[in-house]
This record gives sequence, structure tokens and C-alpha cells, in this order.
Amino acid sequence: MFGNKSSKENIWSVSGLTDYLKKLLEDDPQLSPVILKGEISNFHHHSSGHMYFTLKDKKTQLKAVMFRGYNQRLDFTPEEGMSVIAQGKVSIYPARGEYQIYIHSMEPDGIGSLHLAYEQLKERLEKEGLFKEEFKKPIPKIPAKVGVVTSATGAALRDIISVAKRRFSNLSLLIAPSQVQGKGAGDNLVKGIEILNESDVDVIIIGRGGGSIEDLWAFNKEKVARAIFESKIPVISAVGHETDLTIVDFVADLRAPTPSAAAELVASNREEVKRYLDRLENNLYTSIDNRITRYKDLLARLQDNRAFVLLRDKIRDYIQEVDELSISLERNFKLGLERRKERLEGIVGKLNSLSPLNTLARGYALARDGSGKSIASINGIKEKEEVNLLLKDGEIICRVEKIIES
Repeated sequence: MFGNKSSKENIWSVSGLTDYLKKLLEDDPQLSPVILKGEISNFHHHSSGHMYFTLKDKKTQLKAVMFRGYNQRLDFTPEEGMSVIAQGKVSIYPARGEYQIYIHSMEPDGIGSLHLAYEQLKERLEKEGLFKEEFKKPIPKIPAKVGVVTSATGAALRDIISVAKRRFSNLSLLIAPSQVQGKGAGDNLVKGIEILNESDVDVIIIGRGGGSIEDLWAFNKEKVARAIFESKIPVISAVGHETDLTIVDFVADLRAPTPSAAAELVASNREEVKRYLDRLENNLYTSIDNRITRYKDLLARLQDNRAFVLLRDKIRDYIQEVDELSISLERNFKLGLERRKERLEGIVGKLNSLSPLNTLARGYALARDGSGKSIASINGIKEKEEVNLLLKDGEIICRVEKIIES
């Protein structure tokens, strides 16, 4: 029916052809990744967390899927009729043989969609409390080193450097160059904040010059807002002109209308610093003088207080009592000493009267044998033995020639 029999070899199964076309689409370098611009319709956020919708323009439409792992990173909530720019890969859903785009990232397109996404994120972060004053960190009055996250070639950085040099040339600037517009700018800004948080800067300025809402969109990214909120170092936002308001302006610890104004805030003028230090010195001296005066008044009042007067009188009574006890103790000590002295003299007199030395002084002698033992009887000595005679002024050694019994 279709020609010769060999044509049967070219017959495809439906699944085979679908798989072949699927592989062709996925292997085509022009389609992986692919970036599409279109309007959302038939939007359905499934309970599983996956998003299913259609992207369309004036002429045609395309099925789209954004799985939960990807759509959790969105800074906005997709809505019916919203214009978006989506990036992903084109493939075929085999079960229905339909080609569709599997979206990995997506952002609003057009002024209306951007404003809607901006309001959505602002409302969500505000409900979480990221804008509350209680979380704002104080900006140091005279920082020694300032970190700057901005484009290395932009006018914002030149303005900041110019103001810093003019107002306070000793101020150190640490620049974390970052892309501030276009794809990847949000990640760049987050990286810059993280790098400066690992440094020794006292405050961080993040910003850029003015532009449209599309130009400033990196500063409306949720990841940037959270990086600022989680920063250990206070952050000053300086995005665009005074009338430009971005999400980072609400979450930053302080908002400056322009990059130059941010530099004015952190780079104090030399004269301003001197006046500030003079005020601190005067306040310090005044505070010390006031405190001394208060303590003097307090001491005077305490001295006149009845409790202290009674205590003082009591102390005086104790002092007098101690003096009297001291005098009494001294008098009793002298009397006791005199009594003991007289008693000692009496004892010494008695000892002298009994002393053999007094007997010797009257012409008597004390006899002792060779061992020094006193001889009280003739029985204590023999003839020819030596006898020592102790006199009042010396000693005589004698030999016994004869013993006569009395």
C-alpha cells in the first residue's frame, strides 16, 4: 500500500518517534537553554508545589512546567496575564506527545509585571519583619573603614571616592566590585556583601546610579534583601536617585538618597570630627564635675544625718574608753612590775645569805676531791690523795699527808 516491502523497515512506533524528537530537541544547542518572553495563562500551582501554565504571545502558545525545586527561588508569585521572561529547556512530554518548556528561572517582564512582583515581595518581606526598626543596626559615627558593593566602573563608585577624599582623606575604602544590572547581578551583590562581612569594615554601602525599574531590578531580589538583613555589619543602601525605591532600601539599616549622600554620611568632615570630639570632651568634663558635686552634696548630707552623728559620738566614746583602759593597763602593769621587782630582790637577798660564797668570804674554804665532789668528812678522803681547796679568790691543790680524826 505504501510502495515496496522494504518501506516497512522505516515504520516508527509512536513512542519511538516521540523519543527521537525529544532527543532532537534536548540535544539542539539552540534550545538548551532557551529564553522565552511571553504572557502567563491557565496558571495552576499544584498541591505538589509544581507550577503548570501556558506561555503565549499574539500568535501562539506553549505549555510550560516549573517544578517546585526551581519555583521556590522565585522573587515573585506568577499570576494570570503577567508578562515574564523564562529560561529553560524545550522537550517533549511523552505521555501526550506535546512539546513544552521546562522552566528553570523566571522573572517579570514589562513595567506592570515588575511593579506587581515588587509589591508582592515587599508585602511578603514586610510581613516577615525584615523592615522592622528593631532589627536596624546603628551606623558608626566615625568609621575607620567602609566597604562598598557596586560596579567598579560606575559613576556611583567615583562619586563615593570623590566625597570620601574631600571630606576625610584618612577614611579607608574596601571595594567589592559587583555587577549591578542584568543576569547574575543579584548573585554578584550577595557575594559582595558576604565578602565584606568577612573583612574588618565598619559599615557597608551598597548601591548604584539611577535607572529604570528594569535597570534597578537586581536590588529588588529577595536573595539580596536577605543577605543585607543577615549581614553582621550595618548596611547603607544608596540605589539610584532620591525618588527610586527598591526592596534593599527597606531592609537596609539606613537609606541614603544617592551614593554621594551615602558617602557624606560615613565620611565625616574633619571640622565636624573636631567639633564632635570637642563636644565629647566637654560633655565628659561636665559629667565628671557634676558627679563630683553630687557626691560632695551626698557626703555632706550623710555627715549631718542623725544616724552618722550618733555613730560618730559612739565612736568617740569608744575612743575615750580605749584611752582610759590603756592608761589603767599601763598603771597596773607598772605596779605589778614594782611588786615583782621587790619580791625578786628579797629572794636574791635570801639566796646570797645562803650562798657558800659568803662563807668563803669570811675565811672558810671548801674541800673537794679530785672528781670535784665536796668532802664533808675525813672518811671521804685518803692519805696521799689530792684535795682541792676552794677559797673566795681562787683554788689550792693539796696532797693529804696525814688524817687526824677529831
